[in-house]
Amino acid sequence: MTSIGGAGTSGMVDWNLAVATATRLVRPGPEVSRDEAREVVAELRKHAKASEEHVRAYTRMIPEGMELHDTPVLVVDRAGWIKANVAGFRELLTPLLGKMQERRSSTPGNAVLGAVGGKVTGVELGMLLSFLASRILGQYETFAPATRDLPAGADGGGRLLLVAPNIVHVERELEVNPHDFRLWVCLHEETHRTQFTAVPWLRDHLQGEIQSFLAATDVDPGTVVERLREAAQTLAGGRPEGEEGEPAPSFVELVQTPEQREILGRLTAVMSLLEGHADYVMDGVGPQVVPSVAEIREKFQQRRARGASRLDLALRKLLGLDAKLRQYRDGERFVRAVVDQVGMDGFNRVWTSPNTLPTKTEIAAPADWIARVHRKADS
Repeated sequence: MTSIGGAGTSGMVDWNLAVATATRLVRPGPEVSRDEAREVVAELRKHAKASEEHVRAYTRMIPEGMELHDTPVLVVDRAGWIKANVAGFRELLTPLLGKMQERRSSTPGNAVLGAVGGKVTGVELGMLLSFLASRILGQYETFAPATRDLPAGADGGGRLLLVAPNIVHVERELEVNPHDFRLWVCLHEETHRTQFTAVPWLRDHLQGEIQSFLAATDVDPGTVVERLREAAQTLAGGRPEGEEGEPAPSFVELVQTPEQREILGRLTAVMSLLEGHADYVMDGVGPQVVPSVAEIREKFQQRRARGASRLDLALRKLLGLDAKLRQYRDGERFVRAVVDQVGMDGFNRVWTSPNTLPTKTEIAAPADWIARVHRKADS
């Protein structure tokens, strides 16, 4: 196992144990022969390269001839996805864990943290990652630190992960054309890579918002550990509802301060934009290059909406994944409405600066964004 560098911030989380636990518990992927596996990896790499050209031509975000810092495309298995995400979580959460560590000796959560410890927390985080690792098809890692096994882009750039066993699993489950499905997935993920490579300020802006959110956290450390425990117990077959039969709150719902609610509203708007834009581009390019795109889209939307089981629904709520599904829908509607009104180049004004990003209210009311950004600029 590749070490990700120590046991975390003062023992709050044993990150290496999280990797080991998740890797041990993750479900095995679909059965494929060695030759089939090689073919899938080769085809995903080929589609990722082709998607780059399709997405750039469709979005017009990158001027012709403009050179960009390259970010690697990695085809990984579930264990590779786990290692990459633990490294990313550690990068983002270190400031929060440091703050929680300072509070350990003076908060009611001290007894809980003392009993649970970094190793148990690492095991519980590993259980959650093992659940998620079999569900992610692809991911653009914006805040990806380079490791020995997982290179990242220069100057803190990200990397694009394509999780081969999950893509094969879903294409078989949906009974769709595998070659079309693999290209369709690559189009979505390549859009995210284009967003961050074509908009130099976007990564720093998003990281700044996340760090401000974490810095404003006023959550009792014991409560955070308890939420982690609830999620892990759900995975183990425990009851996911609270005493009154209500679903357990998500991690996002631990927000306690007005400042955090304001930041969260901005983050929600940005993520809705990014996810909706990727879905819009995927559907826009799809008919030109993916013959069975209509069938794929219909079956995939049905799969997204229903979830696989009651366990899925409980965990989606607990982890805030139900909010992510809304982001796909709301963001795609916003992008479609704006492009219909002002065209692709008019929509691309959204990438001008943080001030031209839509607010959470504007995501639901695209005409308000058009009025604010276009009428001001054109007056």
